[in-house]
Amino acid sequence: MFDGEQRLCCTVMRINLDCNACCRKVRRILTNMKEVETHVIEKRERKIIVCGQFRPSDIAVKLQKKMKRRVEILEIEDLSGGHGAEEEHYHHEPPYEPQHEYPVQSDNMTTPLLC
Repeated sequence: MFDGEQRLCCTVMRINLDCNACCRKVRRILTNMKEVETHVIEKRERKIIVCGQFRPSDIAVKLQKKMKRRVEILEIEDLSGGHGAEEEHYHHEPPYEPQHEYPVQSDNMTTPLLC
């Protein structure tokens, strides 16, 4: 998928974040990386979501060396389109709509709620 060149991608990684100091250290490391555009740190899920123009393995190795912790790449989403300068438009699934309709009562009939 990534053969030496840097592409716009979004990567989900897992790293053990024990305390708030670890989160601050990860945040500092990611903000100092020029390749990273945005990042989200989810402490409870022990996940980091990083978006930017980079190779995911490079970011994982840098985090692993600086944090001295194991880093797993869980998911890589390529956002660069892949075929030249054209941007692909991703088709999203429409929201769920029920197949049946509920019967509507007329306005003159109201039923009291019994508790």
